[in-house]
Amino acid sequence: MATTSLLSAVSRRLEGKVAVITGGASGIGECTAKVFAHHGAKLIIADIQDALGHSLCQSIDETNCKYVHCDVTDETHVKNAVDKAVKAYGKLDIIFNNAGTSDKSYLRILKDQKNDFERVMSVNATGVFLGIKHASRVMIPARSGSIISTASVCSYIGGAASHAYTASKHAVLGLTKSAAVELGQYGIRVNCLSPYGVATPLVEKFLGRKKGDIENLFSSAANLKNVTLEAEDVANAALYLASDEARYISGHNLFVDGGYSIANPSFNMFQP
Repeated sequence: MATTSLLSAVSRRLEGKVAVITGGASGIGECTAKVFAHHGAKLIIADIQDALGHSLCQSIDETNCKYVHCDVTDETHVKNAVDKAVKAYGKLDIIFNNAGTSDKSYLRILKDQKNDFERVMSVNATGVFLGIKHASRVMIPARSGSIISTASVCSYIGGAASHAYTASKHAVLGLTKSAAVELGQYGIRVNCLSPYGVATPLVEKFLGRKKGDIENLFSSAANLKNVTLEAEDVANAALYLASDEARYISGHNLFVDGGYSIANPSFNMFQP
């Protein structure tokens, strides 16, 4: 990883903790798995990309990293992923609900398809609900835990993605707030992350462009210049929320967007 030398200088912030990462075989999930493992966590990688998932576990350490096939729209799969963590490692401290999908970026709602909308909501919103539900099932008796979900700048602003994607990420934020209120009484923290655009394999497939072209596209519209948002930046934010350093952070939507969501470019102020 690009910042392995930097990470090695930091104490192992997740030593002894057990984490489930959905959508953990590629993109942000894969990077987060590597960061969590580096900091001492034992992992369950839950994904539908079996070959990538098994390969990732082999590259990390199959003693402390195991793969389970998991379609987050199937409650039995999500339950099984949580149960596998408890069976393999005796507990569950962290779940990162990161699995997600997108639809075609229809520019007119009249062209939107109901089945596309429902598919995106099922993965992005219902999948998060199921992750929170089944993580809670084992965290409540332990009276501790950290639940993290991947939202998006689209959880706050409109017009940056499709209607379905935007609606689903608003739902993630709503679930985060609601669950944080309920689960706080058990010592369980619930938060979400809202990244700006990252050139993940999902985005490459969606836009039909190469990583470099996507990074240039996102950078041209970004507020914070001279730095490109990468999956590792999101993974490090997840690391913070998962760690004891964030022990009093709950119900929070952590933006990893370089100020993109707070800027209104239509006023054209402060431009050189």
